[in-house]
Amino acid sequence: MRLNGVGALSYFTVSLNLSESHKVRIGSCAWSYPGWSGVFYPAELPTSEWLEWYSRYFVTVEIDATFYATPAPETVARWLEATPANFRFSCKLPREITHQCRLHDCSAQLTAFMEAIEPLAPKLRSILVQLPPSFSPKDGRAALRSFLKQLPREFRFALEFRHQGWHRPEIIRLLERHRVCWVWADTSPLDERNLAPFEFQPSTTDFLYVRLLGDYATKYDGDGKQMHQYGRLLWKREAALESWALKIERQLADVRAAYIYANNHFEGFAPETCQRLAERFGFELTLPAETELAAASADPGQLELL
Repeated sequence: MRLNGVGALSYFTVSLNLSESHKVRIGSCAWSYPGWSGVFYPAELPTSEWLEWYSRYFVTVEIDATFYATPAPETVARWLEATPANFRFSCKLPREITHQCRLHDCSAQLTAFMEAIEPLAPKLRSILVQLPPSFSPKDGRAALRSFLKQLPREFRFALEFRHQGWHRPEIIRLLERHRVCWVWADTSPLDERNLAPFEFQPSTTDFLYVRLLGDYATKYDGDGKQMHQYGRLLWKREAALESWALKIERQLADVRAAYIYANNHFEGFAPETCQRLAERFGFELTLPAETELAAASADPGQLELL
């Protein structure tokens, strides 16, 4: 699948209803967060309609659910039906392949997943291969090379390394040969939130894939209980957002598209992080107003009119 984005920052409109000609697409890592109810989603809106509501404000999303299991055909059909024609998905490869098989002997699982996700192809821009931190070159180099050779050419892939041992020129060249994107990910801890991130960030293909993940230590406490509801900004990463915007902007002339996904753990509330980042690129990302949420919750019939 070739991305047809052209243009640069000067071509942006003041709306996030972007056409295919725009390069920067900003969205969140998943959309099904309970803490967003009443804040981003109307309180009375059924969860089955959350994706449709989300797609009114964003043009892309990273599907987290596929990390846990290959989706059923009816699920993929719902994703297609719930989103407009210009909406774009990225999705995670199942953890059975990345974390359990660790890319070894996973041809059957990969084939099954690709067959399941194939109906989503018209709206699918990339498949994320998120590797565990324990996956190192020492025990994974041969598996990675074999895995990359198996990837179907008609789909695009982005690969996230979480072990620094992969940060080598030969690995950059390997991904370049297979047209796989090297994911840029920010997992910096909160005590460094005002520092500009410095990571190994090569560009290996014709698109960028950026994940603003934040510190996962903010997710659960020592007893495994969720620490926050993630319905508002809890900590601001001004310097980090500015740094990421500059890094991405410098690459735009050389890529067809840049997909940027924010996690709740980055600043506490992914929709507002997306909005703040969009401002740094010079365009407006509108979120639901309190009056809109209140009206929709008071009169469910209003949902059809918004």
